[in-house]
Amino acid sequence: MTATDNDVISNAPTGLYIDGTWRAASDGVRFDVHDPATADTIASVAAATVEDGLAAVEAAHRALPSWADTAPRQRAEILRRAFEIMTERRAEIAELIVRENGKSFADAAGETAYAAEFFRWFAEEAVRSLGTVSTAPAGDKKILVLHQPVGVAVLVTPWNFPAAMATRKIAPALAAGCTVILKPASETPLTALLVAQILEDAGVPPGVVNVVPSQRAGAIVSAMLHDPRVRKLSFTGSTEVGRILLREAADNVVNASMELGGNAPFLVFDDADLDAAVDGAMVAKMRNGGEACTAANRFYVQRGIADAFTARLVERMEALKVSGGMEPGAELGPLVSDKALHDVKNLVDDAVGAGATAMTGGTPLGGPGHFYPATVLTDVAPGSDILRQEIFGPVAPIVVFDDEDEAIRLANDTEYGLVAYVYTTDLRAGLRVTERLEAGMVGLNRGLVSDPAAPFGGVKQSGIGREGGHEGMLDYIEMKYVATDW
Repeated sequence: MTATDNDVISNAPTGLYIDGTWRAASDGVRFDVHDPATADTIASVAAATVEDGLAAVEAAHRALPSWADTAPRQRAEILRRAFEIMTERRAEIAELIVRENGKSFADAAGETAYAAEFFRWFAEEAVRSLGTVSTAPAGDKKILVLHQPVGVAVLVTPWNFPAAMATRKIAPALAAGCTVILKPASETPLTALLVAQILEDAGVPPGVVNVVPSQRAGAIVSAMLHDPRVRKLSFTGSTEVGRILLREAADNVVNASMELGGNAPFLVFDDADLDAAVDGAMVAKMRNGGEACTAANRFYVQRGIADAFTARLVERMEALKVSGGMEPGAELGPLVSDKALHDVKNLVDDAVGAGATAMTGGTPLGGPGHFYPATVLTDVAPGSDILRQEIFGPVAPIVVFDDEDEAIRLANDTEYGLVAYVYTTDLRAGLRVTERLEAGMVGLNRGLVSDPAAPFGGVKQSGIGREGGHEGMLDYIEMKYVATDW
């Protein structure tokens, strides 16, 4: 651990952030945060209670009228300042992400820039919440449509992108005039608390942003969703938990947005540019060490190019440097937890037991951290769990297909529909395949689709609603229709 690492951890806030103040949990309980590369405890954070969650709701509700009435330009300037502060402190934020999440510094730096961009994008969108005025077809009245903030929003974020998932929700909510309570993942609360500190420094008034880390997430979120003052839920996480929260939100008919699991197919056709396809595969699979809902989960490669693609991918995967994220040149860090490590191991073991071959990797690396090597599997049986579940690790299972119809059938054979990737040099075929894929997003000859200016989200059981783009702010807006005649 370097001196810089120590400074980053020691300077990070560790209390609850409620109504503009840093405080202990109401019962004084704290929980530990661990470094995935060493399994060492690096910090202790206040563990919010149900009472703390409801206090945050009260603070957000009290701050709502004033924030909703704040001029859009003023809200925009605060978000712009948050972008500038995040950019100024990007190295510190990236180091903090590495320490509590485990990803490589390069990945963490990329996430920090991506996270900051949501503040800049929605600073620009805050002044563009435009309603409409029209004449009714019958000519008897005017139709006015006003945009108003939906109200107090509960935001629940995962551990894999602790900065970006927070800013992707907070920024559009604040731009729309909503106030928020963020419940970050217990594995990575430090980054979320630092984001709150940055927003405070940027000028966000007390009560507008509240952050309540806890290991008692179920009880806290349930209590907040059953408080009538809460009118919005935005959740990023597993489909399993998303279903539970949708049922909870139904009791008070809370407006809900869900960004859930993925099982992204990566389709490579015989006419693909092989170099581009392998480059794209490395980005789509290995960004964040595979711990991303957008990660390529299933590789479907046409028979004519399958051997060449596999050989190239194995070569690239074997060349990755595996080590703690702050080590010079580190490209693949540890998985976030021991449970995550064993989940990946079990999926690979099951596939190999059913006849798959590990062309590289396939066995945990051991040591105090949660390290799993970059792995390529071939001859994967069609019914293997590794093709049906989200891997969330650095494992690429390859399946060979013969024609376009088979590729589409295999790609769509899942309950998920977040993102898909297609590689072909035939633009007509690529667009045809894109239209047939059941996915909310498609990377056509690209291994990365995420962009703050684009609507991010899935179909089927991968979610409801969109984050990013102009559409992202609409998720935090109610439209009020006014009938009048002048």
